[in-house]
Amino acid sequence: MTCAACAGRIERKLNKLDGVTATVNFATEKATVAYPDDLDVDTLVATVQTAGYTATPPQPAKPSTVDDEDPGERVEELKARFVIAALLGLPVVLLSMVPALQFPFWQWAALALTSPVVLVCGWPFHRTAAVNLRHGATTMDTLVSMGVAVAYLWSVYALVWGGAGMPGMVHEFSLLPRESTTADIYLEVAAGVTVFLLLGRWLEARSKRHSGAALRALLALGAKDVAVLEDGRERRVPVESLAVGTRFVVRPGEKVATDGVVEEGTSALDRSMLTGESVPAEVGPGAQVAGGTVNAGGRLVVRATRVGADTQLAQMARLVEQAQAGKAQVQRLADRVSAVFVPVVLLIAAGTLAFWLLWGAGASFALTASVAVLVIACPCALGLATPTALLVGTGRGAQLGILVKGPEVLESTRRVDTIVLDKTGTVTTGVMTLAGAVPAEGFDRAELLRLAGAVEAASEHPIARAIAEGARAEAGELPAVTEFGNNEGLGVQGQVAGRAVLVGRPRLLAERGVELPAELAGAVREAEAAGRTVVAAAVDGAAAGLLMVSDTVKPTSAEAVRRLRELGLRPVLLTGDNATVAAAVAAEVGIPAEDVIAEVLPADKVAAVRRLQAQGRVVAMVGDGVNDAPALAAADLGLSLGTGTDVAIEAGDLTLVRGDLRVAADAIRLSRRTLGTIKGNLFWAFAYNVAGLPLAAAGVLNPMLAGAAMAFSSVFVVTNSLRLRKFRSWAE
Repeated sequence: MTCAACAGRIERKLNKLDGVTATVNFATEKATVAYPDDLDVDTLVATVQTAGYTATPPQPAKPSTVDDEDPGERVEELKARFVIAALLGLPVVLLSMVPALQFPFWQWAALALTSPVVLVCGWPFHRTAAVNLRHGATTMDTLVSMGVAVAYLWSVYALVWGGAGMPGMVHEFSLLPRESTTADIYLEVAAGVTVFLLLGRWLEARSKRHSGAALRALLALGAKDVAVLEDGRERRVPVESLAVGTRFVVRPGEKVATDGVVEEGTSALDRSMLTGESVPAEVGPGAQVAGGTVNAGGRLVVRATRVGADTQLAQMARLVEQAQAGKAQVQRLADRVSAVFVPVVLLIAAGTLAFWLLWGAGASFALTASVAVLVIACPCALGLATPTALLVGTGRGAQLGILVKGPEVLESTRRVDTIVLDKTGTVTTGVMTLAGAVPAEGFDRAELLRLAGAVEAASEHPIARAIAEGARAEAGELPAVTEFGNNEGLGVQGQVAGRAVLVGRPRLLAERGVELPAELAGAVREAEAAGRTVVAAAVDGAAAGLLMVSDTVKPTSAEAVRRLRELGLRPVLLTGDNATVAAAVAAEVGIPAEDVIAEVLPADKVAAVRRLQAQGRVVAMVGDGVNDAPALAAADLGLSLGTGTDVAIEAGDLTLVRGDLRVAADAIRLSRRTLGTIKGNLFWAFAYNVAGLPLAAAGVLNPMLAGAAMAFSSVFVVTNSLRLRKFRSWAE
């Protein structure tokens, strides 16, 4: 493909097939196609070929390797064409511009130099135009090819039959089209336009290569081979042969081959390439590690838990590719314009030619003006405006640990005015610890911990795990539990050593008719005032005591809340904890009490988001747990922490690979800046065409200058997009 019109043509052809939905991306040169089961990929490829293009099905993703096609090959080919065209074409331009250099029969030398420029270096333009013409289509190359061919063929005619080939012919150069006779030649236009367009294509291809560099770097992060541990001996094998459960060794300085759990050794892992974190993270037995991270310390033995396309690195690459393949709403408008733009320009060029001929300006002037219209109008910049900004923005986001699910997400970030923050695991560390225990009269502390810990050990809830671990540490091995039951969001119950044990919120005990004694009720108020979560326990229908757990606020959360406010967002704290605990956490991070929604059951988080939306707010939600997934999906914009569950990540629109809440502010800021860049690109691309066409049609623009302006409009758009590579995270 050579322009947005090519992409639009392929897209329309594919979408005409029954049940097919296709999106073609000009910048990434990829099509994303959804098709029914009764259609095969060969049919899709054949459809692309009937449109005059080529296509190959994608190969299975291998996170350890980059794409087979080297984008540098096309860059080098264009560079070679440009260099040859410049060496041959610039003397033609100089001869045509400076009468003092015009020796006898210089015009024939100019023809000899121009012919390989037009016919060899510029061959891709003419070949593509011919292929599209054979299929009844027009693209940017149609305009370029027609403009160059008209200037070249007119010059050949003038040299052979029009008197321009006579010795002593002098050529005066003007920045405006010349009012002249059939003795005039326009070889400098044919050569100059070809040179400028090849320069533009080369710079554009280089820029596009830089645009996709972040994704290629991400794909190249994976290790190539790995030392597998078998019967105590190491054996190096290709990383593709790893299976779930395989144990492998990671030495200092090596990359972790795939996602896994550390079984032996302690070290520090450099995760900057995946999460943007500059400080290595300490890991030891039981720690989760991601493929692609670098072992900065000691020797580790890791057991593989995810391999191939299931790894975090592969998922990140897939999300980035999906985002780059999509189209924002603003791009769809540009596509509609590009689809009709070339035929309209051909009509304007024909109208310009007819007008100046009827006006009596002469065939030479009329042809030059119409050539300028053809050259200036190429909608190349329109096709690059959105994809290049998306390429760079999403690639830079991946480097910072921000994964955008699709370009439509960018539109949402602009409208969001309220951001709902889940407390546990988002604002706080999410690592609960047992901070205290108050037994009721008739129970001792060890018995309270043993009975309550036994029931909580059967639950996966973070608070339950904290109590169970604290109980084991203090009371030793916990007895078995039978008849276990879970009261979602409220607590758990079960039989321990023949005794009925109920553990949960004080509200759950009250609903079951268990009343807390005055001293325990007072202890509840004191603990909640200190920001601790209180869990009450009852044994055989009587209050047995209280267990206090605490969760510390992340050190970066207060700064993150401040940054979100600077972006014009109103932070709201959402939690299932009681109001006192929630207020203490909110006060610590700078959220006012009126923006705290507490004691919300998991099922009610969606309702809380809906209530805010009903008030006219556009809501973003940040969460990390399974119980956050419905709320993330219900919000106008869902931001899921990658440290959380796969379900939450799948439900979110933006995934934050690390658990630093400041990255949420970075994600919104980067998304808004990317959208702003897209709109800026489209404005300049439209403005350039709108301003240039009338000037060309009015006969006040030399075709060679029109070619230079068209080429550099594309370069400007891509260069403007590349500025996103300099985006800096607040967390850096």
